[in-house]
Amino acid sequence: MAGLEWLGHAGFRVSGEKVIYVDPFQIQPGEKADIVLITHPHYDHCSIEDLRKIVKLDTVIVAPIDCQSKIASAKLHYAEFKNVSPGSSVSIYGCSIRAVPAYNTNKHFHNKTDEWAGYVFEVNGKKLYHAGDTDFIQEMTGLASMGIDIALLPVGGTYTMNAREAAQAVAMIRPKVAIPMHYGSIVGSKEDAEVFRRTVAHAKVEVMGKNSVIEL
Repeated sequence: MAGLEWLGHAGFRVSGEKVIYVDPFQIQPGEKADIVLITHPHYDHCSIEDLRKIVKLDTVIVAPIDCQSKIASAKLHYAEFKNVSPGSSVSIYGCSIRAVPAYNTNKHFHNKTDEWAGYVFEVNGKKLYHAGDTDFIQEMTGLASMGIDIALLPVGGTYTMNAREAAQAVAMIRPKVAIPMHYGSIVGSKEDAEVFRRTVAHAKVEVMGKNSVIEL
């Protein structure tokens, strides 16, 4: 059985045959990672302190090139760094991972030219989309044809799309399940997640409590 756990902010852990973390931040030590996906180099997504808690000698870290020097300078003991940019794909330990665009359209925290990423990856026959720090962008139209089962979408605003814009993204992507993230610590509140729940009309919405798990 595989499970998806929200670790707070934009961090998630998928536990099953392989353990996959996405953007771990201010997490408690737990299962060691087989794969870590990092969306971009900002401290609340590429956290060296948190990587130290989960990497092991055969962990593979997948991230945009801007993260590489930051991670290398920390002298972590892990197996390999895989550089990705939007549109590229890698296969690690049998897990297919595709990097997709993530950027701001009306603010300047995450520029399109940075080529930072969100991810589509498959676990236990389910396709998961972690949007990264993004606004509601045109490239999301391409996700509809991928058959996304679970979409993890930022709703906190300020640095990303807000709850209502995230609901528009759900209408475009058409996932089976939508889970709000990127709220409750640095920006955003539980109310943003509830606005998202009330606004989405095209998918089941799971507002996860921190460290709660849903079965995949």
